[in-house]
Amino acid sequence: MRRERLALTVLLVATGTLYLWRLGDSGWANAYYSAAAQAGATSWKAWFFGSSDAGNAITVDKTPASLWVMGLSARLFGVNAWSILVPQALMGVGSVWLLHATVRRWFSPAAALISGAVLALTPVAALMFRFNNPDALLVLLLIAGAYCVTRAVENASPYWLALAGTAVGFGFLTKMLQAFLVLPAFALVYLFAAPTSPVKRVLHLFGALAAMIVAGGWWIVAVELTPDRPYIGGSQTNSVLELALGYNGLGRITGDETGSVGGGRGWGTPGWSRLLGSEMGSQIAWLLPAAVVLLIAGLWLTRGRSRIALSLWGGWLVVTAAVFSFMNGIIHSYYTVALAPAIAAIIGIATAELWQRRDEPVAAAVLSGSIAVSALQCYVLINAFSTPVAMIVLMTGLIAAVGLVLSMRWAIPVALVAALLGPTTYSFATVITPHTGALPVAGPSGMRMGGGGLLDATTPDAELLSLLQDNTYRWAAATVGSNNAAGLQLASGQPVMALGGFNGTDPSPTLAQFQEMVRNGQIHYFVPSGRMMMGGGNSGTAQEITEWVTANYTATTVAGTTLYALAGTVG
Repeated sequence: MRRERLALTVLLVATGTLYLWRLGDSGWANAYYSAAAQAGATSWKAWFFGSSDAGNAITVDKTPASLWVMGLSARLFGVNAWSILVPQALMGVGSVWLLHATVRRWFSPAAALISGAVLALTPVAALMFRFNNPDALLVLLLIAGAYCVTRAVENASPYWLALAGTAVGFGFLTKMLQAFLVLPAFALVYLFAAPTSPVKRVLHLFGALAAMIVAGGWWIVAVELTPDRPYIGGSQTNSVLELALGYNGLGRITGDETGSVGGGRGWGTPGWSRLLGSEMGSQIAWLLPAAVVLLIAGLWLTRGRSRIALSLWGGWLVVTAAVFSFMNGIIHSYYTVALAPAIAAIIGIATAELWQRRDEPVAAAVLSGSIAVSALQCYVLINAFSTPVAMIVLMTGLIAAVGLVLSMRWAIPVALVAALLGPTTYSFATVITPHTGALPVAGPSGMRMGGGGLLDATTPDAELLSLLQDNTYRWAAATVGSNNAAGLQLASGQPVMALGGFNGTDPSPTLAQFQEMVRNGQIHYFVPSGRMMMGGGNSGTAQEITEWVTANYTATTVAGTTLYALAGTVG
């Protein structure tokens, strides 16, 4: 027991060190969310609704749970890169600990330790637990849900199952419908495995569904019933339900996303091969083929709790992987962090269970085949980055495969080295590389494709900054899109209105609303869009506002930036 606690402590300390090392190098990371956290640190209304600015013009295009964490941290410790990013790193440590605890309830210390280590060293996890997108909190909440389902299955507990529903509900408040991808696995495992009558299982599931609806729905009700609130960013009708079901929901599956930023183009052709492609593969696919092999063999060879646990994590993996593989709408490579806990748990559980049965030829052959597949996959992924590491991975993997088929004890540590050396190397490269913008990609800067730079926070010149900071207006400035607004707001500390929201395509504010704000003396400056939006242009309303301002106000150039002072009333 003492060795087990020591091993867990080492794992968590190492994970924390990995995720905190040089964390400040990424600066504001995703400035879009950093600006919203800044707003939440100064305005409770902005904090509750997830507004992009403290003036509460428009919200971010997600539900705000992750912003609640960052906003509170920034309020307590000041608005800076560390106060925004450290919570993500702590969520990563918490995720590793909770996955370890979940696996350990039914399996050996070795199985739990392997699972935790695989999660910690997955490159996309090393990326997203050091970045301020909502995914870190989502992963933590979904692992919490899996832990609660595991506890619920043990003795048919409706209370633990309700807690699982609550965790998924708050996952919805973090990243909307993506949280629901684990529901088929959670529900089916409890329906078929809980030690009680079928009627009670169904009733317990309805109770969990009610808990999930309450946990995820109370904020939606509050938003829909509040008349004086910011516009819901990402929607076309100022509706959070439209956002949840459309742009951030079914639209991601079908590709029918009004106001979207270009769909799945550039992220691989829909199909199972998408996750193994050059960009997504380097994020998550290091042990994905081995996990599939071990999952199939484990379900076939094991019984009892082993089969139940593999069904739980396997269902999570299969459903999430299928959606990511075949969705036609917006998909980014960092989404794959949602697969990491399932892959890690399957690797840990199946490896430990099959090793206990290594005297059986089939079990030994599966272990041998899985490490051979892992070595080949890792060789392919790491070779472009480091040929020497790739060769070490391949050679140790093949040696371990031979040892495993012969049931040699030394083969297990050698196999772990072969399986983890590639993703560990790539994760270290991720940690020492600053990551900024809207589309982070794990790996060294030379290996990243299309991820860096989009939505970087540009720092205004000192002269322009001085003008913005000398502010008595509700908004120091207005500009098109969050790309431009975030940098101005973070540098000045003053609210900056993002016309059209994230991509400049939301129909808010209208020209009439903007004109009224100007007449009421609420906006000081207008800064024309100086950077390309993701969608390639502005919404009709943002374009109308730009044309009205340029036609009725005099342009001034400050340190190379054009701006318009919106003083007085234009008839």
